[in-house]
Amino acid sequence: MRVRELKVAGAFEFTPDPAPDRRGLFVAPLQDDAFVGAVGHRFPVAQVNTVVSKRDVLRGLHFTRTPGQRKYVHCVAGRALDVIVDLRVGSPTYLMSDAVEMDAESFRAVYFPIGTAHAFLALADSTVMSYLVSTPYRAELELAIDPFDPALNLPWPSDRDVVRSYRDTAAPLLADMRRDGLLPDYADCLRISRKTVVSGNEGY
Repeated sequence: MRVRELKVAGAFEFTPDPAPDRRGLFVAPLQDDAFVGAVGHRFPVAQVNTVVSKRDVLRGLHFTRTPGQRKYVHCVAGRALDVIVDLRVGSPTYLMSDAVEMDAESFRAVYFPIGTAHAFLALADSTVMSYLVSTPYRAELELAIDPFDPALNLPWPSDRDVVRSYRDTAAPLLADMRRDGLLPDYADCLRISRKTVVSGNEGY
């Protein structure tokens, strides 16, 4: 497993080594030793989500309000541009972003710490993304920001006629979320992360 630290503090890219043979291949996108070595604790899986998207579908930019949620995302089929944004007010990398191209050949994965936001653009039909998440889904904690907000300047290809959900199309700008006090606090995110690692739960 190859590990690369991303521009967002606490976020990492993991690239496993597939083992092909005449039958196909075997790959382990999440490996405990590599994850713990990079992040400092095990990934607490509460739920696994699978998302199938047509080409040019853009999902996000989504984040979970405090107590937040960790994500571990990889591409099972197809190809996608996966983006992380640091929304944690007070973070040393506040509002910085990074992008990772994922596909079913490299099986790269990205770890999203609490307080970071996620979006991806499907670059092929039948793109399948797998999310390991640290908490069950709670609709009242799920928020979205416009992924085309100029304040974020995210690296979406300019030659795509993207397809979005109504919720994502109507998502507010970053400034609106900041004005309404909806962005996560960096110190709170670190405190929750430390607490949940020690206690073995996610604060619920």
